[in-house]
Amino acid sequence: MKLRVVPVTPFQQNCSILCCERTGRAAIVDPGGDLDRVLAEVERLQVTLEKVLITHAHLDHAGATAELARTHSLPIEGPHVDDLFWIEQMPAQARMFGFPASERFTPDRWLQQGDQVTVGELELQVRHCPGHTPGHVVFFEPQSRFAFVGDVLFAGSIGRTDFPRGNHAQLIDSIRNNLFPLGDDVGFLPGHGPTSTFGAERRSNPFVADSVVGGA
Repeated sequence: MKLRVVPVTPFQQNCSILCCERTGRAAIVDPGGDLDRVLAEVERLQVTLEKVLITHAHLDHAGATAELARTHSLPIEGPHVDDLFWIEQMPAQARMFGFPASERFTPDRWLQQGDQVTVGELELQVRHCPGHTPGHVVFFEPQSRFAFVGDVLFAGSIGRTDFPRGNHAQLIDSIRNNLFPLGDDVGFLPGHGPTSTFGAERRSNPFVADSVVGGA
């Protein structure tokens, strides 16, 4: 697995180009905007785009999804259907934050707990992790022991839950019971900021550490 991260939008969201090194096939994870910069990096990598993967439907993660899928004939996979109401609000989100116009989109495949998505020969496991948004999903690549967690978990913090249909207790449960059991060695890329590991967050994250929430 090869990964290239391109921070996009004024929110500096970590848009990812996820590549299968054996096949040269790639997916763009969370294309929130600045497609010219993202596609320039795709060109530098000399990979073939295969699909778009979406963790959740907030503007900075999914605002350019419709344009990317339409202009490059790419299928969209994710998020979970419970984020449909956020997708329907995409144009309004763009106006509210002063972003370029953004379109609604219809995923070719809604995702849920236990699903798998492929990128070339890579197989990623899907974890439904509500709390930040109700339809948030996480992509876990078991061979490299790496996860794309969107805005569920950050290095030293967790996702906001003060948006419509956010739920703090649900978010903590998603992290503690759906992500941490994957293993302390799992590295992750959050939607914003630097990478970390689940083990580091279990030890020191002030919101979900064992010493705060309890655990073995």
